[in-house]
Amino acid sequence: MLFCGIDLHSNNSVVVISDESDKVLYSRRLANDLETICAALAPYQSQLTGVVVESTFNWYWLVDGLQEHGYQVHLANTTAIKQYDGLKHRGDESDARHLAHVFRLGLLPTGYIMPKELRGVRDLARKRMQLVQQRSVQILSIETQMDQRHGAHMAANLIKKLTCDEIDTMGLGEMEAMALKA
Repeated sequence: MLFCGIDLHSNNSVVVISDESDKVLYSRRLANDLETICAALAPYQSQLTGVVVESTFNWYWLVDGLQEHGYQVHLANTTAIKQYDGLKHRGDESDARHLAHVFRLGLLPTGYIMPKELRGVRDLARKRMQLVQQRSVQILSIETQMDQRHGAHMAANLIKKLTCDEIDTMGLGEMEAMALKA
């Protein structure tokens, strides 16, 4: 039985394949190209118990591609893996080797691999949440500016209804008014 860990980055991945005694049989930094990575894994495919991919911002293409090529893929929840506490200082090869090791031990904390067809809805909901949070930050900033300038609090619901013309009549300085309008 063999175990594979992939430390995924924005433009490359470190692929490590190890055996039951954690002996590294393959270790390479490869371009983020599905065919290149699959070609590297192909000689070991029949013996691989699974492939662990680091859960990063860009995992979709790799996980989907590996699954389509017949690999059993696991998404590592790196925030739950002890080695990832604090600063990573050992290197990419060490991280990939550690993913394979934790998987071999059966201790791999995994993330959910949502089916492709459902990801769009989840990503849209995440984007909406992000926009709502950003809007709230901006409203709080305007509340603070109003408190600083006038010594009186303006409710968020009033801020939401402000027009550019109303801001111009508030007696703010040119820069303050511009900031509120933005």
